[in-house]
Amino acid sequence: MNDTNRREFLKTSVKGAAVLGVGLSSLSLLTTAQAAADKADVSMPGDKKPVTNEELLRLAIIGPAELSLVTSQLAVEKATNKNTKEFAGFELTEAIAVTTVLKELGTPVPTPDGKAKATLEKLKSAEKGAAFDEAYITAQLENHEFLRDTAADYLERTQGSKENKAEQQTQHLATLALATFKEHVAITKRISGELKA
Repeated sequence: MNDTNRREFLKTSVKGAAVLGVGLSSLSLLTTAQAAADKADVSMPGDKKPVTNEELLRLAIIGPAELSLVTSQLAVEKATNKNTKEFAGFELTEAIAVTTVLKELGTPVPTPDGKAKATLEKLKSAEKGAAFDEAYITAQLENHEFLRDTAADYLERTQGSKENKAEQQTQHLATLALATFKEHVAITKRISGELKA
């Protein structure tokens, strides 16, 4: 299966599984997400908090996913390295799918923190070319390391937990997402090495 087909499969699988989870417990998910809008509960890169349930996982993922979406939109236009541009296209598609699903689940979008704002400003002001490519890939590497560690933390902390259908569905989604996050860490490390060579 090529990268494009695999990504389409994952995007469709993630959205389908999330919709199933909504169907099973939409009322409790939406009520819980609204109650969790307190930014103190949101984990962002550099500010890691324990991820002990599906609600906290969604809250932890949506901020970095939003940042990835915006920065990948920039990268599709400004990246000049072939591999950086290709990654940006895949990442943009994935970030759109992830943020759409999370919003459909009622996950509130946190206000970007200082680091996210600085990352976005750096990429907006970077000139098209090698400097932009390196800054974008570095940001994506950091973002995906955070997402990888967050998903792994959630899966470890909730292992064997069968509290409700929403938790079970989220564990399934986190397992799929973890594989993608690990893949993206490896890809961005490889591209980063190529850019620095």
